[in-house]
Amino acid sequence: MNTQQSPQWTENIILVDADHVDRVAFDLIVNFERMLGRRIPQADMARWTECIALDGGLRKGDHQTNVILIHEKDRPELRNFAPAHYDSELSGQAFRSTLGEFVFNCIPTEAVADKQQLLNDTLSFLLSQPAVKRIMVVPDEQHYSSVAATIRKADAVDKHITLFAMQPMPGGQFRQEILGYSLMSALGIKADEIRPEE
Repeated sequence: MNTQQSPQWTENIILVDADHVDRVAFDLIVNFERMLGRRIPQADMARWTECIALDGGLRKGDHQTNVILIHEKDRPELRNFAPAHYDSELSGQAFRSTLGEFVFNCIPTEAVADKQQLLNDTLSFLLSQPAVKRIMVVPDEQHYSSVAATIRKADAVDKHITLFAMQPMPGGQFRQEILGYSLMSALGIKADEIRPEE
């Protein structure tokens, strides 16, 4: 990954509750190691980010995407992803793929706001930005309804919004995708490993 300067909002945004995604990755690792009888490596952050972008409707091209990882201040790194350390390995770093450039920004919670409030406030701000056209949101599913309410309140009909969860959730003015598929790809779990033999 390459070091980048402070964020300038791009057309594409991936907004993530990083602690939640880390917990889901851990659960998948534990379950699939048991099911497949092999070690599952840490999730490849770049691969997962690309999969989220694809699920969110991004296609090949020279796109610019900001990836915003919101996390608890007392957690300096992800435990089930690589690279993992917010300050030294992710924040301000970038990578390129066939989908363009992805730039990471890591935001720890402060004492004045909890993580969910910070995620909702950030989402509300992004929905108001004319330059932002596509937003992919990975919230903690406990707070899915408040994220959906933030989207409804913004009435951002000009935005392409995708929410990710582990199961189908109540709808709204956004698309939904299953979070597990992108994580399985990032963890190196192939579809033919989990399909029953014909």
